[in-house]
This record gives sequence, C-alpha cells and structure tokens, in this order.
Amino acid sequence: MPALVIVHDVDDVDNWLKSPKRAGLFGPHGLSARTFVDPTDSHRVALFIEGASPADFEKIMQSEGIADAMAHDGVRGDTLRMLEER
Repeated sequence: MPALVIVHDVDDVDNWLKSPKRAGLFGPHGLSARTFVDPTDSHRVALFIEGASPADFEKIMQSEGIADAMAHDGVRGDTLRMLEER
C-alpha cells in the first residue's frame, strides 16, 4: 500500500491541528491523514497519508477549495515537501 509524508510549515500549529479542513479534502478520496508536529520547530508539521500515491496527492492539490483550506489552516505553500514511501 503506498504512503506519503507531507512536510510543511504553518503559521499556527494549534489552529492547524484543530482544523476540520483536512478531513474535508482527504475524506472524499477515501484517505485520512495522521498529524505530526516537529518538537524542535514551532511551525513545522507533517501529515502521514496511508494509501495515497503522489498522483493522488497531486489530484487533491488541484481540487477546488484547496487554496481556501490552505489559507484557513495557515499552510505556507512554498515550504510543502512530499516524501514517497519506497
């Protein structure tokens, strides 16, 4: 089963953790994301998405509402990195 780790920075970790936007974006694709916070950087977070391929993630990133969800969650898009399980 494929899996991805998505690492990025956010403006406010608490806001990002509480946000319902992830479920609204990943849920319709049959995916859920586990959240992680970097204990040494107060702005760096990660998502572990089991069952998602890079193509799946790119499809989500092109979906309607992604820009609003990222803005709501304070995601700094220029810091987004995707790691693929091998």
